Amino acid sequence: MFNKNRLGVARQRRRLSAKELAERTGLSAMTISRLENGENQPDDTTVSKLARVLGFPSEFFFGDDPETIDTAAVSFRSLSKMSAKERDAAISAGALGLQLGDWIEARFTLPKANLLDLSYETDPETAARSVRQHWGIGERPIGNMIGLLETNGVRVFSLSENTASVDAFSFWRDEKPFVFLNNYKTAERSILDAAHELCHLVMHRHGGPSLSRSAEREANTFASALLMPENDIRARMPRFVNADAIVRAKMRWRVSAMALAYRLRSLNIVSEWQYKAICIELGKRGYRSGEPRGIERETSLVWRKVLSQLWAEKITKNDIAEALHIPLDELEGLVWGLAGLTAAPTPKEITPLRAV
Repeated sequence: MFNKNRLGVARQRRRLSAKELAERTGLSAMTISRLENGENQPDDTTVSKLARVLGFPSEFFFGDDPETIDTAAVSFRSLSKMSAKERDAAISAGALGLQLGDWIEARFTLPKANLLDLSYETDPETAARSVRQHWGIGERPIGNMIGLLETNGVRVFSLSENTASVDAFSFWRDEKPFVFLNNYKTAERSILDAAHELCHLVMHRHGGPSLSRSAEREANTFASALLMPENDIRARMPRFVNADAIVRAKMRWRVSAMALAYRLRSLNIVSEWQYKAICIELGKRGYRSGEPRGIERETSLVWRKVLSQLWAEKITKNDIAEALHIPLDELEGLVWGLAGLTAAPTPKEITPLRAV
């Protein structure tokens, strides 16, 4: 049977309204409406038109219901700047990510969730210290935020939305935490986004995410404290802080220059006057809109091992896409940037991951 919900996912991934889909396929708006409401079963010609325009294999539309992600239980950043199409496209990417995740977890044993429940905590600085203590990372900088999340059971996927309006989102599903990060951001911003989403997973897990400004401020403070521990900041920053000092020091904590400047202000290491002067100077150097002296983008530990092992078994990315009946570009958008793989690895690069 043709699955109306899968049609909805494919249409949302392409950011098309029902009217736009009708125009591009040459079908009537009424036909599209009836298909999405489950009132009609399309003939082969109609399915072919939908598949061609949406870029999804015809088989995709005949699978089981895709996992429905409750938008009320998803933590979205930049919600005020996000259009309905952008939100729906991201949520649909999440549904495809869950399908891929189930396929992987049927074949491999991934780390179990090792996250604290800090929903009782009201101070994000304290919450960040608790997470660091729980994970045994002390005061040292985090070398790979994505790898740290994965090691502690967070399922991390990427988004290829090509828009600055979608930062990241996270949610819990079957006692497993998920984070989706937008590759469109700078490497430093993605790290901050990952830490931000970790706050939502540990502090705002119950009762769905808090989309209030106060919850977002909590997540920002948590991320800043997690990535830039106060004791390490005070020990490492020079007595006289200017823009040059921040550009040099930011490499230690792998954060943006602006994020480090803000952290120094929040800890009263620089005055309000110094902070404003530093931000003006950093802005002149291009650090407000980007990161001229940027770091290398983080890559996933889990996805690289999984994909390398599948490659060793002669299972290619095309095979995975065909098994899931999803377009290759959707598969690549979910994991390929995270894995840091542009071609099949050599035998020496393959690191075994325990299979089920």
